[in-house]
Amino acid sequence: MLKPHAFSTINKAYADVFKPDRLTVGLVVPIEAYPHSATPTMARHLECAELTDRLGFKALWLRDVPFNVPSFGDAGQKFDPFVYLGFLAARTERIALGVASIILPLRHPAHVAKAAATADVLSGGRLLLGVASGDRPEEYPALGMSYPDRGARFRDSIDYIRAMADTAPTFATAQGASDGAMDMVPKPTGGRLPLLITGGSQQSPDWIAENGDGWMTYPRGSADQERVVADYRARVDAAGGPDKPVMQPLYVDLVADTDATPRALHLGFRSGTGFLKRYLSELEAIGINHVALNLRFNEADIETTMNRLSDEILSDFTD
Repeated sequence: MLKPHAFSTINKAYADVFKPDRLTVGLVVPIEAYPHSATPTMARHLECAELTDRLGFKALWLRDVPFNVPSFGDAGQKFDPFVYLGFLAARTERIALGVASIILPLRHPAHVAKAAATADVLSGGRLLLGVASGDRPEEYPALGMSYPDRGARFRDSIDYIRAMADTAPTFATAQGASDGAMDMVPKPTGGRLPLLITGGSQQSPDWIAENGDGWMTYPRGSADQERVVADYRARVDAAGGPDKPVMQPLYVDLVADTDATPRALHLGFRSGTGFLKRYLSELEAIGINHVALNLRFNEADIETTMNRLSDEILSDFTD
């Protein structure tokens, strides 16, 4: 029998964003519409981030997109995620700051561990670190990396990053070793970084369930998503330890008519707040703990849409 949902308390962000049997709502940066371009303007990006914090959204999510790859069609927020995390940490107060997700095979894990722990400490424990193996083959040759073996480097990086949370660790990985004669500081506020694994990341489902602190999956039909979430939770239960949260992104275009019926978008839909609220309630019922809304295709004024989401949606998905 599956145990009752009870998540670990890793840091402030993890506890604020992930509630057992509840769903919370965040936003993906850039918080602007750029439907016909791969590159956002980032106009008023700081004002929108600060507004997100004031309105009560639970998390802001950045992405790790080293190169603007034409076949991918999205340069994310343009700014390096770790530099931008530090900037946002200084200009926001409560909201969790997440990355969905750092491409581990393209970065040395020592740099990831150092940068992530720094962002976590500077923000007062507001960091959530999504990690992935990467899905843009064009980037790997530019960094002198092999694409086919990225899954092995991903696992090795997880081991390395976990070791960095210990005091004067002794470890040996393919990407480096230490005999315990030195240490890395600062340490994460909660003793370790909350690592959320994205998709399959070239790993087995059992490995993901055992080694991550949560899972980022992709939008699916309700029946399929319920099956996938239940399978993940069964594997987490079989691995022992506490339950772990599940989150997903969702592209939305919020129209003025509250009762407007949905029309399909890439990884989401165009609708009024009535359908969006019902859909989020369905996701909550099947075990999704957080949804990161992406407004890239939103046709209405972005700040107006943010206020509507706060007024008409967030009240149903708060503590």
